Amino acid sequence: MDDQKNTPEYRTFNFDDGNYQTLFTKKFANHKPHVPRDPKKIYAFIPGTILKVYVKEKEKVRKGDPLLVLQAMKMNNILTAEISGSIKKIYVKNGDMVPKTQLLMEFK
Repeated sequence: MDDQKNTPEYRTFNFDDGNYQTLFTKKFANHKPHVPRDPKKIYAFIPGTILKVYVKEKEKVRKGDPLLVLQAMKMNNILTAEISGSIKKIYVKNGDMVPKTQLLMEFK
């Protein structure tokens, strides 16, 4: 029996400015690299229905301003601006059903 096949192989990866070691598996080898979230893009964090869009394209908003209402599991979630800026593009309208991770709108 070959001893090298039974020896675990560890790999180092970087996440949130920290280095971590993990056992190297097929699942790890096929894992997509971590990409930091872009604060200029607003995604649906849960599947649901767009109840109301408060902003329009090219409109200027400040951090904390309401952008839209996403209803999920009978709860109304108000998504607010994480940054100040102007709206580049809105990809949804009132009544749209959206899956998790769908791009809802973008800032310039």
